[in-house]
Amino acid sequence: MSMKLTRRAVLGSLAVATALMGAPLPGNAAELTKLTFVQEWPTPDGFWIPWILGSKKGFYAEEGLELEIVVPPTVADTMKFLGTGRAQVAFTTVMDVIFARGEQAPVTAIARYGRGNNWGIISPEGKPLTVADLKGKRIGIYNDAWTKAQLGMMLADAKLTLDDVEMVAAADDTVPLLLQNRVDAITGITNAEGTEMMTAGNQKAAFLPATEHGVPNTPIFMLAGNDDWLKAHPDQAKAFLRATEKSIRYAAEHPAEGVAAFHELYAKAFDEKFITQQWTDTIPLFGALGEDLMVNNEADWTALLAALTKFGVVKEVAAPSTYFTNAYLAK
Repeated sequence: MSMKLTRRAVLGSLAVATALMGAPLPGNAAELTKLTFVQEWPTPDGFWIPWILGSKKGFYAEEGLELEIVVPPTVADTMKFLGTGRAQVAFTTVMDVIFARGEQAPVTAIARYGRGNNWGIISPEGKPLTVADLKGKRIGIYNDAWTKAQLGMMLADAKLTLDDVEMVAAADDTVPLLLQNRVDAITGITNAEGTEMMTAGNQKAAFLPATEHGVPNTPIFMLAGNDDWLKAHPDQAKAFLRATEKSIRYAAEHPAEGVAAFHELYAKAFDEKFITQQWTDTIPLFGALGEDLMVNNEADWTALLAALTKFGVVKEVAAPSTYFTNAYLAK
């Protein structure tokens, strides 16, 4: 899903990197429990700002925890780390959780990151499109099942199918396709591809939301835990989520401080313009920073699983409650 010097471009030796975070309080270092926290992408990005800043502020240390932030070698490794217990917790996507559960991996979503699905069709500034306008157009996509399923759902809203558009698959980033006029529009999310259109293309791209055209409004990103660890260490899981919730709130209220903390940790992956804009674009997706900030809604999962089976993304699914739990969030 993204961009220059961030999510899609692997930068030098950063493909396999770890960072220990905790800001241990004086005299308490030996008391901290280390949690390995694997991320969703092999290059650091602004989505990680809450736990980077929260660690620096000591929010995790206050809960007796120290985070080891692991940048996975590839996108496929996030669930491998979590499922095999090499990581206790993960920042991942809702689809990764569903696919992993389909392979009997012991992983469960324990909190949401954001309140909805901000994926859709992105076109150049001043050139908004309707779903019907997509007929015959060249669309830059990522070559994964969920991208094609969401696009298929949107097209169905105008009685079109994937055969009615020309899909151009991008190896790592759809935005250059659009900026180079090789496609008419691209698929993506507002705080990744949309952000890059602003920072690399100097334009506020037109956005056609998928959720207004048949796609479920399920949050894209999730925090997930290893099932064996969750059962054995429920108090640590609760402590992790308390610190993370506090970190999201603080980072949303202190964006410049969050960007500075990211730069301090990941200077080699730092594009200040992009990271600043990405975090600015991400903050509104949390909505009101209330008690339900990280709570998963069963209705969201029900709608998503129904859509996945209807459009053949997965052959069969289990009950929604199989994939997520709110048991480790503060009551």
